Amino acid sequence: MRDQRRGPLASVGLHTTLVIASAVAVFPPLWLVVTSFKPKSEAFSTDVVKDPTLGNYRHVLGDTEFLTWFGNSLFIVVITTILGVFIAATTGYAVSRFRFPGMRPLMWLLLITQMFPVAILIVPLYNIMSTLGWLNQPISLIVTYLTVAVPFCAWMMKGFFDTIPVEIDESGRVDGLNPFGTFWRLVVPLAKPGLAVTAFYTFITAWAEVAYASAFMTGEDNLTLAAGLQTFVNQYTSDWGSMTAAAVMIAIPAALVFSWAQRHLVAGLTAGATKS
Repeated sequence: MRDQRRGPLASVGLHTTLVIASAVAVFPPLWLVVTSFKPKSEAFSTDVVKDPTLGNYRHVLGDTEFLTWFGNSLFIVVITTILGVFIAATTGYAVSRFRFPGMRPLMWLLLITQMFPVAILIVPLYNIMSTLGWLNQPISLIVTYLTVAVPFCAWMMKGFFDTIPVEIDESGRVDGLNPFGTFWRLVVPLAKPGLAVTAFYTFITAWAEVAYASAFMTGEDNLTLAAGLQTFVNQYTSDWGSMTAAAVMIAIPAALVFSWAQRHLVAGLTAGATKS
């Protein structure tokens, strides 16, 4: 049997590459945090913090509409995540378990919708929202984010449901459960990894999106967190200290959600990749 052990030079090269890649990945968020504690006069300084201050955080929380933006984002994200998980899960389950007219065109439609870049969709979606009178309303972003997240998540959930034995559904029907009862009481508890990934993807889609939020919402009282960041650095002002402090606070909820979902991410994302 051929010896598969790496030589000293290969090990050094591998570890050097990993260290460099890790440093490149960690440096931007680390420098963001460092800058958020610098006085405004030192925002562009390459020195580590000499006189750390919480002034940027106090300014963002006390003198801006950050808390209003946070409330707007939280409302939109919660509703989008709940609806997104439910729609993606039920769609994925239906396509995985049932055969019905139009099933294949439906799956192709879900796939094709992922091929359009954001820049192409902003104008037609803006016209639709304007016609419906939904501009400057949370529902415009909720519907838009669902159109972004649900197709991908439905495909992913189909692959996950394909790995759950059909015999479980049959046992539910024998016990007198209807299709939705079988899905809700028997299949959903087994699909937690896929549901966690769906919830995480939907959350990130709504939490960090800026293009639609900037186009559909005007006035500081209606902005979301991602769109609100633009008020700190634009053609008129350049308050990098406040922007970095706000960015750090925006990243905290995303990190908490990731820490909750991370143990399910690998299982959920690889579901359906192999056949038993």
